[in-house]
Amino acid sequence: MSLSIIVIVKNEESSIRECLASVAWADEIIVLDSGSSDQTVAICREYTDKVYETDWPGFGPQKNRALEYATKDWVLSIDADERISYDLQTEIKRVIQMPARFDAYTMPRRSNYCGRYMKHSGWWPDRVVRLFRRGKASFSDDLVHERIVVAGKTGKLREPIIHESLLTLEQILNTMNSYSTASAKMLAEEKQQAGLCKAVMHGMWTFIRTYFLRAGFLDGKEGFMLAISNAEGTYYRYLKLMVINKANQKEV
Repeated sequence: MSLSIIVIVKNEESSIRECLASVAWADEIIVLDSGSSDQTVAICREYTDKVYETDWPGFGPQKNRALEYATKDWVLSIDADERISYDLQTEIKRVIQMPARFDAYTMPRRSNYCGRYMKHSGWWPDRVVRLFRRGKASFSDDLVHERIVVAGKTGKLREPIIHESLLTLEQILNTMNSYSTASAKMLAEEKQQAGLCKAVMHGMWTFIRTYFLRAGFLDGKEGFMLAISNAEGTYYRYLKLMVINKANQKEV
């Protein structure tokens, strides 16, 4: 059985080389770029000639676009800040050659937050579907926090995918801002409502869930930092939703 890699990128020159080097063993690499202004596209073309450029419709739709270019039996979806270890590579090669038992596989994700690989806080084992049989799965249409929808049985891999996620405070703030904006737009499209009280309460609950219920306190100071940034992201998501709804009401 053969394997396609799909990855979507924009201005990822600092991380994409390590990502693609970790999957260079695959039969096919598909890269979909949405307007990089740095060296991302040039770096990608060192690893594959299947680099395509397009606009940005959101995470889910963009990954479905990349999936349309895949031609092999199995597909592995990976982000630019993720890496496939040799042990995970070996496990993937083994399972895709096995008799058809599962149509997709989850794998644990080992994520780096400000230099610490988190073991709690809801970030471990953080199982995600990334490997699936082509034609048996697709991505949801969510603009952010998209998921893979599988039409069949899902198995489990043991080895983790390495996620060099949020390494600096600047990355954390930029990600929180962009994700909260996209999430607020999605909620607005669903006709959901929000006020200041709802934003505050949801933010407080997110901190409690991350730091206490998901044992973020066991991740040291990074656990506290993550709980705060999660709470801020939730707070601003609903605050932005409130602003969007207010603007929409004025237009009516």
